[in-house]
Amino acid sequence: MQFLIIDDDKTFRDAACILVEVEGHTADSAATGEDGLNLLKQEDFDAVLLDLRLGAESGMEVLSEIQRQHPGLPVVILTAQGSIPLAVEAMRRGAADFLEKPFLREPFVAVLARLQQLRRMGLRIEKLEREATETRRESVEPIFDFSVPAMSEVMDILRRAAGTPASVLILGESGTGKSVAARAVHSMSHLADRPFVTVSCPSLSKELLESELFGHVKGSFTGAVKDHWGKVRSAEGGTLFLDEIGDLPLEIQPKLLRLLQEREYERLGENVTRRAAIRFIAATNRDLKQRVAEGSFREDLFFRLNVITVVMPPLRERQGDLLRFADHYLKYFAAQCGRRLTGLTDDAAARLLAHAWPGNLRELRNAIERAVILARGEAVAASDLPVDLPGASGGGSQPALGGGVISTGAKVTLEALEEAHIRRVLAESTSLVEAAESLGIDQATLYRKRKKLGLE
Repeated sequence: MQFLIIDDDKTFRDAACILVEVEGHTADSAATGEDGLNLLKQEDFDAVLLDLRLGAESGMEVLSEIQRQHPGLPVVILTAQGSIPLAVEAMRRGAADFLEKPFLREPFVAVLARLQQLRRMGLRIEKLEREATETRRESVEPIFDFSVPAMSEVMDILRRAAGTPASVLILGESGTGKSVAARAVHSMSHLADRPFVTVSCPSLSKELLESELFGHVKGSFTGAVKDHWGKVRSAEGGTLFLDEIGDLPLEIQPKLLRLLQEREYERLGENVTRRAAIRFIAATNRDLKQRVAEGSFREDLFFRLNVITVVMPPLRERQGDLLRFADHYLKYFAAQCGRRLTGLTDDAAARLLAHAWPGNLRELRNAIERAVILARGEAVAASDLPVDLPGASGGGSQPALGGGVISTGAKVTLEALEEAHIRRVLAESTSLVEAAESLGIDQATLYRKRKKLGLE
């Protein structure tokens, strides 16, 4: 947990920060209520320890302001001997607990433990609400309901690995469901009620990615105006998912190896070694053995990751699943759009089976969503499917998002043309690196465009 301690006594602030860190948490401090409120705007804290007597300021007023700006954030009141009535009044106003100063270590640790239990309950509730929302919005991907033996073997390995602390490496082409499989491993494990944090390795520059992963301290680089805790800290006690790890910059790989091997890391600009209790899952569409041979991926890091490895089979090798997946998406999008569709016509099914699906499940999902929107009859026909599937006319034209065809010279906006082009290139590329090279942009730019278009 990350605590904020607001107290005008520097000796007490420093001692409290040390006690918090000894218990395995992190702490920042502020000498005034104003400074504390500013820190709360800049950082996400899990709880606040607030002194009721802050010199000329009223701790009760600061409490009210915290509750107004950050509803639900637990606040523990710190009060001197003889001020118990004030503490009781603060509790009546919504404070989570109080501690009488000076206090012994045991009561302090007990309060921290109660706050940690409260946070876990809150995270559990948030997780259940998020899962319910995601289920309503997206439905569960059907990759775990399968008839292809290769996929059955993959899932059997993931189930057996889920209950262990072993690192898991998931390989496969873009769109085969690697991130969904990673979440499945987490949900089947003993860490299911703990955080699941994703780091997209090609999404940022080397410096920003290192800060995103490990965190930094104020002044460690240009633009570091305040301390920052990275994704490693956010994943504490849970799972850290390293997506597209094959594109991790070479300069960061030794630090990741140390994290995997020793469970230790340091924030940028800081010499304090910190411990991390997390489980690692990594995924990539790159050939890591080839990357090792090229010198762009460390061999020792590859061996450390390569404990439990599975390869997600591409959709073209899962013909037994393809039509069932298409039916799954058809029912989902039909319900979402308020359409009553009976299914696929024979010619539509034949066209789906004839396509190689280079974009795998992602491409299939987009194709079925378009077909559901454009379907003229009671069933999805071949003419409702994207024009670039086998048996269609129109050459190299590209499907529009809402129907029709987008091609060079068409009377459409540049934004729509760019979106259609990016979707097409992603669908036909075997990796994000290849797609970025085809588009003439760097991977970080492609990552931002994919995120904007909802193609992650």
